[in-house]
Amino acid sequence: MKTILKRRWVWLAILAVAGLGFVFGCEWWVERSAEGRCFDAAAEIPSAPVAVVLGTSAKLTDGRANLFFLPRMEAAAALFKAGRVKVLIVSGDNGTQGYDEPTDMKRVLMQMGVPAEKVVCDYAGFRTLDSVVRAKEVFGQQRVIFVSQRFHNARAIYLARAFGIEAYGLDAKDVPVVLSVKTFLREKLACVKAVLDVNVLGTKPRFLGEKVSVPLE
Repeated sequence: MKTILKRRWVWLAILAVAGLGFVFGCEWWVERSAEGRCFDAAAEIPSAPVAVVLGTSAKLTDGRANLFFLPRMEAAAALFKAGRVKVLIVSGDNGTQGYDEPTDMKRVLMQMGVPAEKVVCDYAGFRTLDSVVRAKEVFGQQRVIFVSQRFHNARAIYLARAFGIEAYGLDAKDVPVVLSVKTFLREKLACVKAVLDVNVLGTKPRFLGEKVSVPLE
C-alpha cells in the first residue's frame, strides 16, 4: 500500500511540474512574440493609422476604482496627441445591461482632449482575441498599436501576429502586483488560452458583423 501511495505522489508531482512548465512556457512564448514591439513612451513607438485601446472597466464589481483604467486612458490620449495614430478604437465588452466599457473609455478620452469623432467604439470586444481580429476583419486595419498594460499588450501582439496583423504596443503605467495579484495570476492562464486558441482550438471571435469605416482623414 505504501508503495502504491508513493507512486501516486510521484506521478502527481510529475504532473504538477509538467503543468507549471506548460503554463510558464506559454507565457514565455507570448512574451517572446512581443519582444522589441512594446514601448513605454508614445514618442518612441512607430506610427500606425489606429490604436486599439483594449477594454477595461472604470470600476470593479465592488465599486472601487479599477487601477488599470486611468493609466490606460492616459497612455491612449498621449499616443493620439503625439500624432502617432489618427484614430483610437476603444474595444471592450458591452454584452450585459449596465456594463459598457467602450462608452466609459470614450467619455474619459474626450475629457482628456481627444476629439469625439476620433474615438470609435467597438462594442463587441468581449475578449482580447475578439478585439484583435475585429480590428482587421471589421475595422479594416492591417497595422495597429495596442494600448494596455505590458502583460496585456504582449498577449494582444501574439494574437495579432498569428492573425496576420502588424502590431506594436504602448505600455500604460502598470499596477503593483501586490495590489492586483488576481489579475496577474489570471494573465498566466490567459497566455495558455491564447496559445491554445491559436494553435489547437482555432478560436474565432464571438461576433463579427458588418464592416465599419474608420475616419482616418
